[in-house]
Amino acid sequence: MNEARLLTLADWHTAYAAGASADDLLHRRLRRLVLQSPSALWIALADASALEAQLVALARLAAAYPNREAAQRALPLYGVPFAVKDNIDVAGFETTAACPAFAYRPARSAAVVARLVEAGAVCLGKTNLDQFATGLAGTRSPYGRPASAFAADRVSGGSSAGSAVAVARGDVAFALGTDTAGSGRVPAGFNQVVGLKPTPGRIGASGVVPACRSIDCVSILALTASDAAHVLALTEGPDAADPYSDFRTGPAHFAPRLRIGIPAAPVFTGDAAYGAAFECAVAHLQLLGHDVVPLDFAPLDAVASLLYQGPWLAERHAVVQELLERDPSAFDPTVRTVIEAARSYSATDAFRSLYRLREARQASHALWSTHDLLMVPSAPGHPTHAEIDADPRGANAALGRYTNFVNLLGWSAIAMPAGTAAHGLPFGVTFIAPGASDAALARFGCEWQASLALPLGATGVPFTDASGTAAEAASPHPGERSQAPAWPASEVTLPIAVVGAHLSGLPLNGQLVERGARLVAVTRTAPAYRLYALPGTVPPKPGLLRVIEGGAAIELEVWEMPIEAVGSFLALVLPPLGIGSIELADGSTVHGFVCEAHALAGAEDITSFGGWRAWLARR
Repeated sequence: MNEARLLTLADWHTAYAAGASADDLLHRRLRRLVLQSPSALWIALADASALEAQLVALARLAAAYPNREAAQRALPLYGVPFAVKDNIDVAGFETTAACPAFAYRPARSAAVVARLVEAGAVCLGKTNLDQFATGLAGTRSPYGRPASAFAADRVSGGSSAGSAVAVARGDVAFALGTDTAGSGRVPAGFNQVVGLKPTPGRIGASGVVPACRSIDCVSILALTASDAAHVLALTEGPDAADPYSDFRTGPAHFAPRLRIGIPAAPVFTGDAAYGAAFECAVAHLQLLGHDVVPLDFAPLDAVASLLYQGPWLAERHAVVQELLERDPSAFDPTVRTVIEAARSYSATDAFRSLYRLREARQASHALWSTHDLLMVPSAPGHPTHAEIDADPRGANAALGRYTNFVNLLGWSAIAMPAGTAAHGLPFGVTFIAPGASDAALARFGCEWQASLALPLGATGVPFTDASGTAAEAASPHPGERSQAPAWPASEVTLPIAVVGAHLSGLPLNGQLVERGARLVAVTRTAPAYRLYALPGTVPPKPGLLRVIEGGAAIELEVWEMPIEAVGSFLALVLPPLGIGSIELADGSTVHGFVCEAHALAGAEDITSFGGWRAWLARR
């Protein structure tokens, strides 16, 4: 069995049900991570002896059941590998918070980790982060600077940098992060994964190095919303050792048609591609039947400013005050500058800000009387490492525009993949709901992900219903199933290959999704085609032409569409494009978009880019 193909919880469950050995698969997975996973993702990987100790403990848990099959049914995360951000305690590992001078070896795991281990999960390592969880770029660590899984020159997002990239690469099935100001949502957006940020207090934070203790959250990063929801259901609940633990139940469902607020004047940091991608996400919401309501975000911007331009910095200072006074050189220079700013605030400033926040929380009740959810960009742009280096504080601060206010107001959120921007990088949106709405929000995330069916992270593996765990949502009703659309087993479908504007996340993809089509493969043509950028088309479209000589393999996606929807789809295909036969790299043939040869006179030959996305990225 190829362990590299085991990505989601369902994949691991299936492997063990087929008789695979946890010892074998996890030792192979660890060896692969040592050899292939970028070192900047990890502060510490488990060594062979540490893994063996966990496997012995797993065997001891399983021994309580009459046989291995019964153990696998009783332990919902049996043998599933996960990673933990290195500001969360894991027994057997040091906790560093990305500061070697701060490092300590905990006597026991954080409560959230202990619950995962009790469910059978196995920790493969501690992931890199912005030091003391202070940053949204993922660049403030002496252990290296993780890059986005999609582009080496772009930041990973932070502070849960390593956790997000490890999940996007398929190194682990899920990872724990923390999220005070957006640290679990921004990196999710930059790496095409799900970032579930619960209501503050829903997951206990004992054993977590605080950032702002009063509003910190443990977050969950996963390839699917259903996997994230499943992990939330196993880890949420009261934590007697955390005075901020506040487990409350809320709705398990939202209404079928929602009023979703969006920024009336969204701000993007010089990234026009993100602006266009957000417009596509808004259009997709409307295709799903929801009402989109533009909203003045000025009051939320005012709340967001409190986090780093107000006395909440003093909470960060309280955690590291002794080390900062004893050894200021132990800190990343930018982190030190941010935290030292706390000294300029007084107790009077703190109370004034608390009064402002209380007023804002009271005013927010009116917002939820007219809106069911909010949808915002997970970040206003995706900076390069060079842009962060040129303006470490300003470029980083801009990333929190749509995240900083959420925990201060006690709300829940889930960051979801939303397509590919014109520069070829992933684009994500975050859905925000009132506090205690975690179960309903997770279920909505499952439905959103099923409707787009984007590939899982950076693995290139298509999303399917089987990619998740049947979308069991978080409690209070953990046994209920997601309402994400599913085909009847007897549905007759037609495979259709797309090469341009109908690709996942691009402007015309909704024509496939609204007809119930599902992505089944990301592949290439046989090396017998040339690709051209058609002039004057809106939105921009390519033309694919089969040639006798000089052809190349062109990237495409294959979607399966219910047969009864094919007629209405074909009516949308206008000349010079048409549907013809396309030979795939494996020699099989499917129907797909081709172009009439006469329309290519004067068109730019973009075959050398290997596909439409790569050419868009060049633009």
